[in-house]
Amino acid sequence: MRLTVFWERMAEHFGAGYADTFARDHVMTELGGRTVRQALDAGWEAKDVWRAVCSAMDVPAENH
Repeated sequence: MRLTVFWERMAEHFGAGYADTFARDHVMTELGGRTVRQALDAGWEAKDVWRAVCSAMDVPAENH
């Protein structure tokens, strides 16, 4: 998954204004105690981060 697609999905699910805040501030156990931004900066694949977000936030399966 490209990062542009990842950020589009984040904006679609959380709203354009909140997606960045969520990515910076919400620490997720599914990402090893990292935020979305920290996981991406650490080299995690965007698709794996998106799957973790989906799992943690109960994103409907059709959005995976």
